[in-house]
Amino acid sequence: MFLFLSKLLPMFLYPVGLSYLLLVVAIFTFWKHPRTAAIAMGTALGILLFSSNTWVSEALQRSLESQYRPLTVFPKADAIVILGGATRSPSPPRVWPEVLEAGDRVLYGAKLYREGRAPKVILSGGRIDWKDNAAEIGEAQDMRTLLTFMGIPESAMLLDSTSLNTYQNAVNVKAILQKEQISGPFLLVTSAKHMPRSMAIFKKLGMNAIAAPTDYLLDDSNLSKGSNNFLLKLLPDAEALYQTTVTLKEYVGLLVYRLKGWA
Repeated sequence: MFLFLSKLLPMFLYPVGLSYLLLVVAIFTFWKHPRTAAIAMGTALGILLFSSNTWVSEALQRSLESQYRPLTVFPKADAIVILGGATRSPSPPRVWPEVLEAGDRVLYGAKLYREGRAPKVILSGGRIDWKDNAAEIGEAQDMRTLLTFMGIPESAMLLDSTSLNTYQNAVNVKAILQKEQISGPFLLVTSAKHMPRSMAIFKKLGMNAIAAPTDYLLDDSNLSKGSNNFLLKLLPDAEALYQTTVTLKEYVGLLVYRLKGWA
């Protein structure tokens, strides 16, 4: 039930869901309370315009991505932990697992292993099947398939296929580390935007995680301030709206996890 509610309830805090609720209020109050309806419609419009503004979207993204910078010096590590959220299942018509925007997690994890940064790779990620919460084939198996194709031996990989959120990622990884008697530091690989929440949880559980972020959506070129660029970024943009929503999800997730004592 927590999993379902954690996915459902926050939807109405994000720009599209909140605007939807305000428009429903406007429809039902239009005839008897036109002033209330006008306020609701104006607020919904303001939320959508603000959230789809590229300047706003990039500022929110940068507030998360700037917290952990790429590693330039790699300390000795005993394992590389790659968090899920990076693949689509190999369900027809797909012939094998496909990568999402966050697929850089898998690529970067493979790169770190091939560079000899650690001898073991822990793949953590299940997949939600709303019939019974956890699907039979999780993202960990998807990542194993992709890493095997990239030349990583299966003997070097350890899988957690049941975790359905970041907290479960951390709990299950800790159990694997203890079972395999891996006590040294490990490189934690996830998207730069997801890293603040992930590190907070892993540290809360007393693990020696070293942030190895990847999947940066913004680079220094996003800071250019040409007049044309400035004007274009003021216009409503669907991608900006999406990125604003994703970034807000991270902040809401971090808040909820802290309230539950997980981070």
